[in-house]
Amino acid sequence: MDVAGVPCALARTSVSEVLPLPDLHLPPAGGGPLAGFLNLGGTPVPVVDLARLLGLRTDAARGAAEDAYRHILLDAPRGTGFLVDRVEDLITVEDAALRPIVAECTLNGCVVAEIARADGLVHVLGMSRLLTAEEQARLSALADAAAERLSALTAA
Repeated sequence: MDVAGVPCALARTSVSEVLPLPDLHLPPAGGGPLAGFLNLGGTPVPVVDLARLLGLRTDAARGAAEDAYRHILLDAPRGTGFLVDRVEDLITVEDAALRPIVAECTLNGCVVAEIARADGLVHVLGMSRLLTAEEQARLSALADAAAERLSALTAA
């Protein structure tokens, strides 16, 4: 996948679904890397802009033409989505092509390995290590508040 021009990858088992970018609802209390909430069958799922989370992009504004290629990756429990610039391919990687990374070399140990390719290195991200415990707790609280607001509305 492409994250602000940086080639990255995730283990297939850590992703439940790849979705095209829908309209997201961003509450006033959001901000930071929170791109908004995805309504997934009536359940608000927080969506984190992975480029902003990793410090690869600081601007929140993007052109509509660029949005057409963006994707949301739902984590395996389907509790958090991660916004990326583009999912490019699903590949099988030989063990010999993987290079381990020392966890202390990255924030929260979020880069778990690198894939050596002819055109350069691809960073393998650990889905469970992308958010710190505090970030997860804050997103969960925001999702709970969004769910409470949604349940307070009667169905038409």
